[in-house]
Amino acid sequence: MATKDKDKKFSKKLLHKYRLVVLNEDTFEERFAIKLTRLNVFVILSLGTIILIAGTIFLIAFTSLKEYIPGYSSTALKKQATVLNYKTDSLQQVINLNEQYYASIKKVLTGDVSTVDFNRDSIIDASSIDASNLDLKPTKEDSLLRDLVDKEDKYNVFESTISSSNFVLFPPVNGTISEGYNIKDRHYAVDVVVAKDTPVKATADGTVIFAEWTAETGYVVIIEHSYELISVYKHNASLTKQQGDLVKSGEVIAMTGNTGELTTGPHLHFELWNRGYPVNPTNFIDFN
Repeated sequence: MATKDKDKKFSKKLLHKYRLVVLNEDTFEERFAIKLTRLNVFVILSLGTIILIAGTIFLIAFTSLKEYIPGYSSTALKKQATVLNYKTDSLQQVINLNEQYYASIKKVLTGDVSTVDFNRDSIIDASSIDASNLDLKPTKEDSLLRDLVDKEDKYNVFESTISSSNFVLFPPVNGTISEGYNIKDRHYAVDVVVAKDTPVKATADGTVIFAEWTAETGYVVIIEHSYELISVYKHNASLTKQQGDLVKSGEVIAMTGNTGELTTGPHLHFELWNRGYPVNPTNFIDFN
């Protein structure tokens, strides 16, 4: 019973109403009055404290005031410090180079340059030689060797310093050649007759640099390979690769067809280019 009486007294104290009145000191006129309980005062103070704490956290976290907190550095300041560090390092390198340059100029101006000894007589003797008496014409054997080397370099797709034994060209299709490589007619390709929708395969590993439709040659695929070699496939019915794709030797890249204005039937128009010059594909690929 004693506990219940205490609880009732405590609750009565919390809910007991008080009147807060503001009076005019001179006239004792009532200016403001409000009814309060201890519970209301406790709730108001708690809510005010929570709002004050939340507002302080918001101001610090989401405004520039956080930068004034000792020991705190923002991301922008860190980024700016990193950029300034790189610029300082670059300027230091430029200063070192300039100092070396000025030191070299100073040595030249003061004459502090080491001399170089050379045989002056050899220069005098060389200048006295009469070039008109020298036979500079190549011999017959030398001329034949030069012609042989020129022909080999003209038709060599691969660099002389790299072995071509590991680089094999795969036939894109197998069929009958209806029109061969002809420089005079400016036909820098071979036309291979095949059935429609025959798979067209990449002649070597490479990267697709063009895969689009053209009005004259239909669907066209161009692949860039090693050794500055480029292969071209025209008049396709459809494409299975797009620009930027990496392809392997023998991988299907298109299906043959009869698309474009410059065609008379299903076939593959195949070209090989090396360093910007056309190459006869039949010298390296057997289409039969």
